[in-house]
Amino acid sequence: MAESGLPGFDVTGWYGMLVPAGTAQPVVAKLHGDVTRALRAPEVHERLSGEGAEPVGNAPEQFAAFLKAETLKWAKVIRDAGVRPN
Repeated sequence: MAESGLPGFDVTGWYGMLVPAGTAQPVVAKLHGDVTRALRAPEVHERLSGEGAEPVGNAPEQFAAFLKAETLKWAKVIRDAGVRPN
């Protein structure tokens, strides 16, 4: 958006993997390790990068913080715009 002449916008698409609340930490750690390894595989990394994606594979705690920030950001946008469900 900033490149289009509208500074101050930070809009990105992203993908993530979520598990039910209360999932055992060893299960979360195993999934995280497996997904991170897959994202680092040259063919996967190359494919995603070629589609304009930026493979990250950050820690579950980092993703949780990102989700919280995204939720707060978009809740404010929705409130400020006066968006209401039909």
